[in-house]
Amino acid sequence: MIPAMNLVARLRRSTGLTQAALAKLAGTSQPTIAAYETGTKRPGLRTLERLAATAGLGVHVAFIPHLTREDRRSLALHERIADRLRTAPAETLARAEANLLRMQSLHPGASDLLDEWQRLLQGSPDALADALVNPGLHYRDLRHVTPFAGVLSAPERAAVYREFQRQELRR
Repeated sequence: MIPAMNLVARLRRSTGLTQAALAKLAGTSQPTIAAYETGTKRPGLRTLERLAATAGLGVHVAFIPHLTREDRRSLALHERIADRLRTAPAETLARAEANLLRMQSLHPGASDLLDEWQRLLQGSPDALADALVNPGLHYRDLRHVTPFAGVLSAPERAAVYREFQRQELRR
C-alpha cells in the first residue's frame, strides 16, 4: 500500500504549497495536514481527492503488487536520501553523479536504468526526490541500481534500518 503520508507530502511539494496553505484551501487544519504527512493520521480516498482538487490536480488509482519487505526497506532508505536531497542538493547530486559515471563504466548491461538515472539527475531536485520515493513497479526496479551509495553515513543508514525494523514489527 502506498503510504498516504507520502502522497500528501508529494502533493504539497509538487504544488509549492505550505501545510497551512493546503489546509486553508482544503478547509482543514495545518495540524491535520502534518498528521497525514507524518503518518499519525491516514486520509481516505475522498480526502485525497479533495486535497488534490484544491491544488488543481486529480487522483489516479493503480493496482500494483504489494511491496516486498526488501522493497519497503529500500523505500525507507530512499525516503531518507530524498530528505538529504532536499536539504543538501548540491552535495547529494555530486555524489550521485560521480557514482553514476562509475556504474555506467562497470555495468553496461544496465544502461537503460542508468540512462534513466542520468535523465533524473539532470532534472529538478523535486522530481528526483519524487522518483526516489515512488512505490511504483518501475521505480522499484530503478532503486535496484541506485547511484546514491554513500549519500548517507553508516550510522545514518543503521538508524533507517532500526526504524524500519520497528515499523515492520508493528505490521
